[in-house]
Amino acid sequence: MTVRIVTDSTCDLPVEIIKSLKICVVPLYVRIGNHDFLDGIDISREEFYEKMLFYEDYPTTAVPSPTKFRSLYQTLYDEGASEVLSIHISTSLSGVMDIAQSAAKDTLVVPVTVLDSQSLSMGTGFLVQKAAQLAQEGRTVKEILPVLEDQIQRTHVWAALDSMKYLRKSGRMNRFVSTIGDLLQIKPILKMHQGISGIEKQRTKKNAIQHLIYKIESLNPFEKLALLYSGSRDQLQLLQSRVTGLFPEKEILFGIVNPVLGAHLGSGVLGFACVQKET
Repeated sequence: MTVRIVTDSTCDLPVEIIKSLKICVVPLYVRIGNHDFLDGIDISREEFYEKMLFYEDYPTTAVPSPTKFRSLYQTLYDEGASEVLSIHISTSLSGVMDIAQSAAKDTLVVPVTVLDSQSLSMGTGFLVQKAAQLAQEGRTVKEILPVLEDQIQRTHVWAALDSMKYLRKSGRMNRFVSTIGDLLQIKPILKMHQGISGIEKQRTKKNAIQHLIYKIESLNPFEKLALLYSGSRDQLQLLQSRVTGLFPEKEILFGIVNPVLGAHLGSGVLGFACVQKET
């Protein structure tokens, strides 16, 4: 049995992990003006955030067609896959799952199982990484799924935003509420656990960072930990210094939030994704 793992570009896994575990990544689209860019291929994360303040048209996002997924599933079959496990960003945040499920139903040459990660960014990434490791050990999809379902329950993602402006522009937050929030220097903190998202609020960026630190300390001990940011990496060092001693520094992953999520969250995001240890 040869199981191949597919995900999308919102998973934020480092390139070296993707290559070493032979994970297939379907890029989502970022539209800037009249131009569509494939996330991670036509535009880099650094370039996206460097130019974000200067875009005349606000960036929007789009998912690939079912044909893209069917073509990839077919290619994996041609390469010898006996099963495909396709893991994607939470259905509460994106339509990627619907597209992947449609493509899976129309793929007749190889069984394709589509799994909702119930998370985003490295929350999804850690799930994909675990699936790929188990696949390399020779596990079947049936054997992999219970392990992933357990990990989903232990996965948390938290992110402090620098402004409500981008949530407002993307239509994810009421215009009046977000405008007042910016005037009062309220910093939204987004959270995601088992497919349920929420927003907490803190006055000032300093308080927001302190709240993230508190959440890291309260969710410890960890099996996996990633620190995430968009734009400048400066404030990441403060978060990093506070997790020293809670988790081996050499095992912490660092990542820039992908442009697809960045279009909705903006620059200046600081956050983390973790998998708690089994109790």
